[in-house]
Amino acid sequence: MFPFRYIKATDEQSALAAATSGARYIAGGTTLVDLMRETVERPEAVVDINALPYTSIDLRPANVRIGSLVRMSDLAAHPGVRKQIPMITEALELSASAQLRNMASIGGNLMQRPRCPYFRDVSAPCNRRDPGSGCAAIAGRNRTHAILGTSEQCVATHPSDLAVALVALDAVVVARNEGGERRIAIADFYRQPGTTPQQEHTLRPGELIVAVDVPIGTEARRSGYLKVRDRESYDFALASAAVALDFAAGTVRTARVAVGGIATVPWRLPAVESALRGQPVSAEVFRNAASLAADGAKPLSENGFKVELVKRTVERQLATVAAIP
Repeated sequence: MFPFRYIKATDEQSALAAATSGARYIAGGTTLVDLMRETVERPEAVVDINALPYTSIDLRPANVRIGSLVRMSDLAAHPGVRKQIPMITEALELSASAQLRNMASIGGNLMQRPRCPYFRDVSAPCNRRDPGSGCAAIAGRNRTHAILGTSEQCVATHPSDLAVALVALDAVVVARNEGGERRIAIADFYRQPGTTPQQEHTLRPGELIVAVDVPIGTEARRSGYLKVRDRESYDFALASAAVALDFAAGTVRTARVAVGGIATVPWRLPAVESALRGQPVSAEVFRNAASLAADGAKPLSENGFKVELVKRTVERQLATVAAIP
């Protein structure tokens, strides 16, 4: 670990003032500390924001505002969230271990760095860590890597389960800097690697996530999250599906579907949603819609199985949320 300055912010103003170009915010530290220990991250300063007042869960009739310092375990256990947006609870409870969920913050979860082993190995080339050095995963061990949203620069999957659910629900990230507040649709928050894989999000220098606003539509109440992984106890997704459905008289009125574990960012599936709208609730309709889940996929040498896996994952979760045997 390289030397760094530790700054404990006492309020929002002092946190923003300390956010120089070489500083990083820290709350639970469940990702940042690991990366610093492995010398992947080398911040000049770490700004502790745990004293800031972003710890509330404000459940309103039309939406819920989640403070960025709310712990994952607290949000998962919130009775109103469990009832109104079960997809969020399920995504959180399938994330990490109980110990990590007790420490990790919601803002930190959204800001996770890639879990690619080459990114975390400073002896390996990685364009996210060292732009222009190359991507070792493309010709290397890539079984767990992305098949959607990739580029010649990077094929790492996005690690957050919660972010997949939030993308399906059209959540909004609320950020602040010394110039004021900005609202960012979460679909615009994450950046696909393209030619600049080191730019993972659209936060501006010094901006601090203070909250996440999640709409509560009719379909949010009939929602769920399915995660397929190598180890059931604790592992990152090979494929996952966040599904929310609104149907009446046996017909789908609206559908929200996003997937994780197969793309470089949380991946919304508008083609699947379109194929569901106005259709009867049936296993055949779900199977046909789910067959579109991997459209545009570019499998690598070891992860071609994800094409069929994500289709089956989406199909299964559609049936589960709709309570089709």
